[in-house]
Amino acid sequence: MSSGNRTIEVELFTTGLDAAGRPQRTPLVTNDGGSQLTIAAPEAMEPELSADHMLINIGPQHPATHGVLRLVLELDGETVVRCIPHIGYLHCGFEKIGEYRQYNQIIPWTDREDYLNSIGNNVAFALGAERLFGIDVTERCTVLRVIASELSRIISHLVWLGTTCIDIGAFTPFLWAFQERENVYNLLEGWVGARLTTSATRVGGMAADIPAGWMDGLRHFIRTFPHTIDEIDRMLTRNAIWVGRTVGIGVMTPDEAINWGLSGPMLRASGVAYDVRKDFPYLDYETYDFDVPVGTNGDVYDRFLVRMEELRQSVRILQQAADKLPEGPLNVDDARVILPPKSKATSEMESMIHHFKQVMEGPRPPAGESYVAVESPKGEKGYYMVSDGTSKPVRWRIRPPSFVNLAAIPKMVEGHLLSDVIAINASIDIVMGEIDR
Repeated sequence: MSSGNRTIEVELFTTGLDAAGRPQRTPLVTNDGGSQLTIAAPEAMEPELSADHMLINIGPQHPATHGVLRLVLELDGETVVRCIPHIGYLHCGFEKIGEYRQYNQIIPWTDREDYLNSIGNNVAFALGAERLFGIDVTERCTVLRVIASELSRIISHLVWLGTTCIDIGAFTPFLWAFQERENVYNLLEGWVGARLTTSATRVGGMAADIPAGWMDGLRHFIRTFPHTIDEIDRMLTRNAIWVGRTVGIGVMTPDEAINWGLSGPMLRASGVAYDVRKDFPYLDYETYDFDVPVGTNGDVYDRFLVRMEELRQSVRILQQAADKLPEGPLNVDDARVILPPKSKATSEMESMIHHFKQVMEGPRPPAGESYVAVESPKGEKGYYMVSDGTSKPVRWRIRPPSFVNLAAIPKMVEGHLLSDVIAINASIDIVMGEIDR
């Protein structure tokens, strides 16, 4: 640099090599005496470095896509110009299969939609079928279904939390979250004998009552789990790296969230206090004291905060349900839908006939239709059923929150960097079994 005539030379390595095999240095910037520094465009030096956009694929076999999701991204450098999600790689035809199954035979299929909320799906489907049959379940069954739903919400949020930490680069909270997830699975295993896919409900009740001593395990979890939430809170909430990767990323305003049909934590993080448990109560949720957390900015960070608080609120609900669990029958006393005890089926002719007709023909609801929506961990999950009076639904339709929430990902990622796409996608909390169904 010469201070007399203000000549400035900036040198950068080029891709070429000299005769000795060393990188060539080429002056890229010169100023001929003026006071303003001008910088030559890179494509002026190397035409192959033009500003054409690049298309890349994330998925469908990518650990950060949370299933077989394919995102086709158009990039300008590292900035996302356009995002096109491709789904359907996991299509199983749940809804069509349901038209050829009895109502209780559909319950195992609900396990495999959002498989992180399997017992919650079981409860939601049973509620829809029971509305079709015109059945009100017992008070004990209602409380146990609340316990099942909130345990399922905790499982889902813990998996979301742990995998999001891995996506963004934190490892220790992943271990804490998945250890607590195992504790919940141990509870479910002690109740129904299964962990991931439970098939726990029946039309008119549950597959099994809780065994002796099970509530002691639940109360122990209620006492100890908040400490883990607090540890994860201390690790992440004010962590500079975590905040830097999540604040201001993937923002959805309240109007945008409503217009895109978002629900669950995605909607509440944008400041819209909509929760099916509060606005359209089911399972007597109106009798429970709990809060609905909402965000203010609608970004990835607010979605994290909302789900963290929902974990605490689920513990509050579990405590109240454990305190109010009544004694009494678990299943309705209705021979149309509930199998008789085995002792009666083998000793009483009438019970044996009911058993035979239910197993071979299946319960038959009156002709009609029903729709029941619940607050699943990912948002509003709905089941629509149409009956023609036979033992199989004419139509079974699922309203999956993951499918609707994922539709907004092009809006959320455009203008962000490629690395932000991973954080935004994780914040949606999708399960592809529910999306492709």
